[in-house]
Amino acid sequence: MISPITIEEVKNKADIVEVVGDFVTLKRSGSSYKALSPFTNEKTPSFYVVPSKGIFKDFSSGKGGDAITFIREIDGLSYIEAIKFLAQKYGIEIIEEEQSDEALEAQNKRESLFIVLGFARDFFTETLWNHEEGKSIGLSYFKERGFTEDSIKDFELGYSLEAWDGLLKAAEEKGYSKELLEEAGLIITKEDKSYDRFRNRVIFPIHNLTGKVIAFGARILTKEKKQPKYLNSPETELYNKSKILYGIYF
Repeated sequence: MISPITIEEVKNKADIVEVVGDFVTLKRSGSSYKALSPFTNEKTPSFYVVPSKGIFKDFSSGKGGDAITFIREIDGLSYIEAIKFLAQKYGIEIIEEEQSDEALEAQNKRESLFIVLGFARDFFTETLWNHEEGKSIGLSYFKERGFTEDSIKDFELGYSLEAWDGLLKAAEEKGYSKELLEEAGLIITKEDKSYDRFRNRVIFPIHNLTGKVIAFGARILTKEKKQPKYLNSPETELYNKSKILYGIYF
């Protein structure tokens, strides 16, 4: 395992403009830089680098994050491989240390939560754009309130079906366990019965600073007295409501 000291040094020294500039031709745009996306074949630049935050955001593909994330995405590297790549680029000595079973388990759990939350985001956006219920109810709602298609895509907005287990079934078909879905705040289990937390609602993903989905906010569109108008994910290992500001990543 690479020492946290090494990882922190890489994060501090890796200049996002330099790192991205090795692969993309950047042009200054105010306090940021922009370019054509290296991930899609766009004709109008929608790829931005923000030096003050140390991040990039590609609105055409939805990808975003810090220098480590960029190297992972552009070269298809693992997290550790990206750290080693940047350490070599900046002449940083890599300090290795043995990882305990507990630390390894905790790291794997966090990664699993990020992955299943990313799956849920994709499920909700797919439902919004391509499911009849999503288009007629969710997409219509956003457009009636002045959201453009670009803004809907940029913020990765979605829709959850009225069905009790739409997401649950789709996730289980992909091999995700009920335990993981519950830990991610995506389903509720009562008396040995599990069902989707978010149903018949428009969905607003909540991201961390590197652009990973960590939770969801949702608004119901029907007048059901027994249901709260707004509903957020519960606090999880990834999501602490008091420390997260919606939209901070964008």
